[in-house]
Amino acid sequence: MSGNFNIRNNLWDPLYPHYLSHNNDLFIITDFFDLELSTLTNQVPTRYSNNCQDVNLVLDLIFLYFRSNELNNHIIYPE
Repeated sequence: MSGNFNIRNNLWDPLYPHYLSHNNDLFIITDFFDLELSTLTNQVPTRYSNNCQDVNLVLDLIFLYFRSNELNNHIIYPE
């Protein structure tokens, strides 16, 4: 399961300073389907703002089956 979840959290965006408890709902749903958040091997934003006053964000997430060989093994290319 992958896509733009429009959810900010310091679990996947190291530049965001907060852990938001309402994001637990996302993990409850993914746990139900035996999915786990795949962590990028390179920490880069997945949304780049056109406005230089806005920060770049990590909003696109990938969830894979728990204990998948591909888990924590993907790379995002900024370009």
